[in-house]
Amino acid sequence: MNIISWNLNGLLANVKNETFDVFYDMIPEVLCFQETKTWQEPEILPGYRHFWNHAERNGYAGTVALVAPEVEVVSIRNTIGEDAGVNREGRVITLELPDFFIVNTYAPNSQKDLARKKYRLEWDEAYMEHLFSLKKEKPVIACGDYNATLSELDTFEENLRQHWAQQGYASDERSNLFTVLENGFTDAFRSFYPQERNCFTWWSNRLKKREENRGWRLDYFFVSDELMPQVKKVVHHTDIMGSDHCPIGLEVV
Repeated sequence: MNIISWNLNGLLANVKNETFDVFYDMIPEVLCFQETKTWQEPEILPGYRHFWNHAERNGYAGTVALVAPEVEVVSIRNTIGEDAGVNREGRVITLELPDFFIVNTYAPNSQKDLARKKYRLEWDEAYMEHLFSLKKEKPVIACGDYNATLSELDTFEENLRQHWAQQGYASDERSNLFTVLENGFTDAFRSFYPQERNCFTWWSNRLKKREENRGWRLDYFFVSDELMPQVKKVVHHTDIMGSDHCPIGLEVV
C-alpha cells in the first residue's frame, strides 16, 4: 500500500491548478491532506472515496482523506479526546483498515508569539492518548504536518539561531513528539536515513528559501514499531509544487 501525506495550504487553488494530476501515475491507495481551508467538498481525484473533517470556521485548517475503492475501510473517526475544543478545527481523521489505523494529522501551530501554545499542548495530550488507545487495538500509521522538528538534523542551520522556545522548535512540542516515539512508534523517515541532513518538507515563501533548500522537516510518518518491518520506503516528493510543504510518501506491504 502506498500512502501520501501533504499539507496543501489551501485545497481549492490546487484543484483549480490541477496540481493533483501528478498522483495519477503514483496510484496511491490512501492520500491524507491537511489544511484544506474550505467547507467546499470538490472531487479531488475521481474514483477515490473522500472523507472530510472541516473546521468550524470556514477558510481555516481542515483535513480530508482519499481512499481507493479497493481498500476496505472499517470505520472513520473525526474526534480525539473528550474535550470538544480540541476537535473544532478538523485536525484529525482516523481511518480504520482491517490490519491497521491511518491517522491523518494537522497539529496546531503555536505561532511566533506562542499565543496558541497552551492550545497546542492540550491538543497534544488528547492526540497522544488517541494514538496510544488505537495502538492497543492494532498497529497505527500516523502521518501529517506536526508543526515541530525533532532534531537539529531537521532544521536548516541558520534557523537554529532562533530561540529554543520559539514555534516549531519549542521544547514542549518536541518533547511530546519524543513521547510518541518512546511509546512504541518510529519516525519512519529517520529509520531509513538516520543522519541525513537538509531533508526538509516545509519552506517559507519568503525570499528563495525553497529554491535554496533552507527549510524544516515538519511532516512525518510515525509508525507502530511492530509494523516497521513492513515499511519498504519513505519518500519526500520535493519536486511537487502547489504548497509551501511537499508531499511525503510511505510504502507498506
